[in-house]
Amino acid sequence: MGKIKVKLVKSGIDQSKRQKNTLEAMGFRKLHQVVEMNDNPAMRGMIEKVKHLVTVQE
Repeated sequence: MGKIKVKLVKSGIDQSKRQKNTLEAMGFRKLHQVVEMNDNPAMRGMIEKVKHLVTVQE
């Protein structure tokens, strides 16, 4: 399993509580922050839930 970099490009302020919790679980604290995480199905699922707020840099 490799690593992927995910960048928060849009704020989660006006999003649902579920999406805010997902961003927090992914490790995001600030806008434009880049988080490196393992590339596994669980993380891919989290990215899919907030795909309109993040970009993936593989």
